[in-house]
Amino acid sequence: MARHINIEHERETALQASVAELAAGQPIALPTETVYGLAADATNPAAITRIYETKGRPQFNPLICHMADIAMAERYAVFDPISLKLAKAFWPGPLTLVLPLKAGSDIHSLATAGLDTVGIRVPQGFAGDLIRRFDRPLAAPSANSSGKISPTSAAHVEADLGQKINLILDGGAATVGVESTIVKVEEDGRVRLLRPGGVITEDIERVAGRNLERPKKAAAAIEAPGMLASHYAPGAAVRLHATSVQPDEALIRFGGVAIAGEEMARAVLDLSPSGDLAEAAANLFDYLKAADASGADMIAITAIPTHGLGEAINDRLSRAAAPRG
Repeated sequence: MARHINIEHERETALQASVAELAAGQPIALPTETVYGLAADATNPAAITRIYETKGRPQFNPLICHMADIAMAERYAVFDPISLKLAKAFWPGPLTLVLPLKAGSDIHSLATAGLDTVGIRVPQGFAGDLIRRFDRPLAAPSANSSGKISPTSAAHVEADLGQKINLILDGGAATVGVESTIVKVEEDGRVRLLRPGGVITEDIERVAGRNLERPKKAAAAIEAPGMLASHYAPGAAVRLHATSVQPDEALIRFGGVAIAGEEMARAVLDLSPSGDLAEAAANLFDYLKAADASGADMIAITAIPTHGLGEAINDRLSRAAAPRG
């Protein structure tokens, strides 16, 4: 059974206990503004292996490495001018930059899945303070079994991984609720969107001074986390763009709009009755878990707008609904 520490009430205890676990090569669950992460020393191959083992994660899927600040990130990766401008604009925050590894970088190849690039993010709040105290980058994918719904609370982590790890840090509900946006600046200056997320693409384009290139089809090569076709999946099947509900389905809707047959649904959950996409993103994974827990074999989800954070929400839902291998 994992030990729980509330970071608001026992911040110093949480920092000391976390450093001790990380130094021993053990993964811990910690809150970030996006989702809860399963964090371990990104320079320690045994610690990284424990992340993969705990999640049941394919080792060809790279891990984001979290840093305390830009100065720390520059110890491990090479920044081009556009990436540096994006880092200064959005860090700390929910943006991951895929950057070339610096020669002699201590980040272990298990964390990068053998690539010569690394995804780097600087998280807000407690996670950044912990990394500064530990003084090593933390590889930290979401703290859930691989491919399943990402956790946005300590209770989610406990229900999934509580028997597999020693320490869960409780920081309350994640404020953003979807993972970071991932972008990569190419040598020719093109900026590619690898995964939509907590920073909306319009804001990135404004700072970068150019449009983001989006993939025209599913990528054959995995360049960053969250690029597997089937991901973020509940146990129940997922049906998108629902306009009616079948008996015994669970319904997730948006904007307070009722649809035909919802009185027969096992559960009716509205991501944001007022149509607020930020609220919808924060509720997404929690509501997928609640719909799954209703016992329904199918979760029907109504259409979600595609602008702003809607792009990230729709990305997660399309992967949750994808055929499972």
